[in-house]
Amino acid sequence: MLDQKTLRQNPDAVAEQLARRGHAFDAEHYAGLEARRRELQSRTESLQHERNAQSRAIGQAKQAGEPVQPLLDAVAVLGEALKTAQSELETLQAELRAIQLGLPNLPHDTVPPGRDEADNIEVRRWGTPPSFDFEARDHVELGEALGGGLDFAAGAKLSGARFVVMRGGVARLHRALAQYMLDVHTEQHGYHETYVPYLVGEEALTGTGQLPKFDEDLFSIAGFEPSLRLIPTAEVPLANLAAGEIIEADQLPLGYVCHSPCFRSEAGSYGRDTRGMIRQHQFDKVELVQLTRPDDSYAALERLTRHAEIILQQLALPYRVVTLCGGDMGFAAAKTYDIEVWLPGQASYREISSCSNTEAFQARRMQARWRHPDTGRPEPLHTLNGSALAVGRCLVAVLENYQRADGRVAIPAVLQPYMGGCEWLTP
Repeated sequence: MLDQKTLRQNPDAVAEQLARRGHAFDAEHYAGLEARRRELQSRTESLQHERNAQSRAIGQAKQAGEPVQPLLDAVAVLGEALKTAQSELETLQAELRAIQLGLPNLPHDTVPPGRDEADNIEVRRWGTPPSFDFEARDHVELGEALGGGLDFAAGAKLSGARFVVMRGGVARLHRALAQYMLDVHTEQHGYHETYVPYLVGEEALTGTGQLPKFDEDLFSIAGFEPSLRLIPTAEVPLANLAAGEIIEADQLPLGYVCHSPCFRSEAGSYGRDTRGMIRQHQFDKVELVQLTRPDDSYAALERLTRHAEIILQQLALPYRVVTLCGGDMGFAAAKTYDIEVWLPGQASYREISSCSNTEAFQARRMQARWRHPDTGRPEPLHTLNGSALAVGRCLVAVLENYQRADGRVAIPAVLQPYMGGCEWLTP
């Protein structure tokens, strides 16, 4: 949620910044609603004050033995007027809050202009895409040849499109990747390993910005009251650990890492990536979340992004890092780096991680605060998140980059201890 003071005092500047990310904000309409809210707020307070004064006058008249019916009639009229004003104010406040909840974050000054992924800016590359003396196969063909290690037909039989059943060495490799990532982030990068519920309430999803904007992309659980949803990412429960809290300055920064399944309906994908594991309804991620002081959050974004890159470097998977333009950023992000891994089966770089600084956007929605040591007053902290990494897409990258002409797939050296010393997946 954007800072209400900024919205009220300078809606035109907010509209100008939101336009950089392709969002149209009617500043004039919002300013009109705010003026009406102030008017109703003043009227409500005035009526409340007047009714209280009349109520005191009734008590005084009774003590003096004076007639009170005219005063009672006046209080009744004031009460009805106050009730009407309060109702109008509540309706208007709800309208303003709906607008506020629908506004994306303001882009940081360093975010490049642009409408979509074509306008993203490449920052750096690491590694060289492999050169094969045979035609590279994609992960679907490779996985099916590895003893049915990737079985999309079985996934469709059980659950419909965009699900997969993993078996044997492929399933173990998927598990090894997640365990390896957790070990690196806890032992080398200092994150606290965390296990979270996979079902969360709507308040948590509103806090991190999934609701109300992305309601159609979430899976709901019938029969629960209040309503529960399957998490689209562990970012939701991890960030909400700070909801409603005031964290002391000496406790920051806080860093959490969590391996979890994620569930998304992919309502806006419109048939993209229907083949294979690139865009599934259920997938695993190892998620990083940091809570920081505001002054530290952009240095933290650089570190978090490097933590994700280190996983790919240790797996010897070629990748590139891009800065997302305003029009391609996620709803809550003020700045995002995407990490794209090379996939020989598609002969292109594909996203495997997004690392974002949301600044105070989520913290305001969650009421997640830190106590400023200079003032002693609570202020919104900054939240950051990043996939490190998407496990399924990492599995895809390993299968495709480590394939051999005879159908075997080499196991990256860092994963072999997690595979019982196994060096190859064989057909």
